[in-house]
Amino acid sequence: MQHLISKLDSAAFPPNTPSVVDCRQFLSEYSDAVILHFEGLMDKPENRYARTRKINAKLVKLERQIFLGGYERAFLLFMDSCCFCKDCTGDRETCNQPRMARPAPEAMTVDVYTTVRQFGFNINVRTEYDQKMDRYAFLMVA
Repeated sequence: MQHLISKLDSAAFPPNTPSVVDCRQFLSEYSDAVILHFEGLMDKPENRYARTRKINAKLVKLERQIFLGGYERAFLLFMDSCCFCKDCTGDRETCNQPRMARPAPEAMTVDVYTTVRQFGFNINVRTEYDQKMDRYAFLMVA
């Protein structure tokens, strides 16, 4: 498990993600997850990052509250890339926000489209920037 945890430390920064086998093992240790759906419209593609940063900061606080509530293995998968730093170093050792960084579901081999559709959520490939964006985060508890 310690070997996997050290790999997870850099999971927020692809291509330094755990192997598919390690991800499956890690995810299999969780009994429940909450799917968090975020909709939005972006006038400009670059606005996505500021929005993501705000939501991810709130999600980290939520994860902490779940942890303090007795779920010490609570683990969050962001709805998008980390986005806390304007210029990501791409390396966990030089990350400016290592306590805030979390991987996106895709970095942990989660098929977001299939997963959320199984639970009745809408998600579609966006072909234009003026279309509604559906993003999903996963808060896992064991």
